[in-house]
Amino acid sequence: MNQPLSYVHPDAKIAKTVVIEPFSTIDKNVVIGEGTWIGSNVTILEGARIGKNCSIFPGAVISGVPQDLKFNGEDTTAEIGDNTVIRECVTINRGTSDRNKTVIGKNCLIMAYSHIAHDCQLGDNCIFSNNSTLAGHVTVGDHVTLAGMVAVHQFCRIGRHSFIAGGSLVRKDIPPYVKAAREPLSYVGINSVGLRRRGFDATTIKSIQNIYRILFQKKHNNTQAISIIEAEVEATKERDEILSFIQNSQRGIMKGYFQN
Repeated sequence: MNQPLSYVHPDAKIAKTVVIEPFSTIDKNVVIGEGTWIGSNVTILEGARIGKNCSIFPGAVISGVPQDLKFNGEDTTAEIGDNTVIRECVTINRGTSDRNKTVIGKNCLIMAYSHIAHDCQLGDNCIFSNNSTLAGHVTVGDHVTLAGMVAVHQFCRIGRHSFIAGGSLVRKDIPPYVKAAREPLSYVGINSVGLRRRGFDATTIKSIQNIYRILFQKKHNNTQAISIIEAEVEATKERDEILSFIQNSQRGIMKGYFQN
């Protein structure tokens, strides 16, 4: 249902049950799935692919041209998964030739004034609190929570089930299952509350704690810590995920426990 004061390009593909409130603009080459609500004063530009049952609040700008001087008008997209909520004044830029798309997963909550730059890839069930900002090419796993005003450097990776404290500056990769805080950003424990909420049992949580104790609290370098973990910690999918993440880090991982 389109309000008469909204503008929808005739080439846009809008499901019949989509609600578009007054003063919103939908450009060409846009696809919006069933049950999605578009609030007033929303701008959805060329290349947007929005899933089912999403909510996009006033002032948001979806699929804006990348803020990247290398962008040359290539055909790219910004994709938002089903059941995701985009709050007021969020900006999400479409991709460049590097990845060709920016992706927000399913069941995410992106709170007011957050910015997601070109070529970022977010998993499912992520929560970004107000004013969280991702530079270009950032990769974020499932169930990641950013507290307010977190800023992430380009090309960083953030592992699944991690939590980053408000006001943090993320310059290095953040491994899975951890809490990160302080300045410079450091390991401050595992995200045990989040893991329990998502059904991880006590044995698994203890194993993850042991892995990070070896990695971050025993004064080993990363190579030594990985060797010890491989030798002493029982192989599980969580252990192997952590080791793979560290071994494949291009920017290096954040600091260990930081003593003032």
